[in-house]
Amino acid sequence: MKFRYFSILFTMLILLSACNTGLEPKEHLGEIYTVALDSIMEQDEALSSEMEYIAIDMSNFEEVDEGSKEAILSYFKEKYKVDVMDATFEQLKEKGLYNPDTLSLDGVLLRIEKVEFKFNNNIFIEGSKYRSGLGAVGVEVTVHHKGSTWKPKEVKQTWIS
Repeated sequence: MKFRYFSILFTMLILLSACNTGLEPKEHLGEIYTVALDSIMEQDEALSSEMEYIAIDMSNFEEVDEGSKEAILSYFKEKYKVDVMDATFEQLKEKGLYNPDTLSLDGVLLRIEKVEFKFNNNIFIEGSKYRSGLGAVGVEVTVHHKGSTWKPKEVKQTWIS
């Protein structure tokens, strides 16, 4: 019985080693977050209508260097052709970018709330796209490495307001 347990354990370790690509996802967080945020941005396109800007809350991107943060902002500016900034909801209010008459933003706010590194270079990310209290969506994105790039594997809306 003891031998069988160790044999199974050894086989599992070999399989796990074979599946490891040697890629360290934490070294690619800029790319991973760009893919996840863009997947979130594509949800509920009505929230993006007539947006004047995209704000990305990077306040919890501790492991992302400044160069990668700038690359994320540049990607969104180039793709969506609007002003793009790193800002929290509170900072948007302070800058006068929250409309108190309509109780909404004149743009959208993208956030990543949770990141889990899973087996075989799959990264599970929970995030949201916010326009107002009655115009927001929560999204789960699984990002994985395929070929030479990071791509969304699964994108699912989890809530809507």
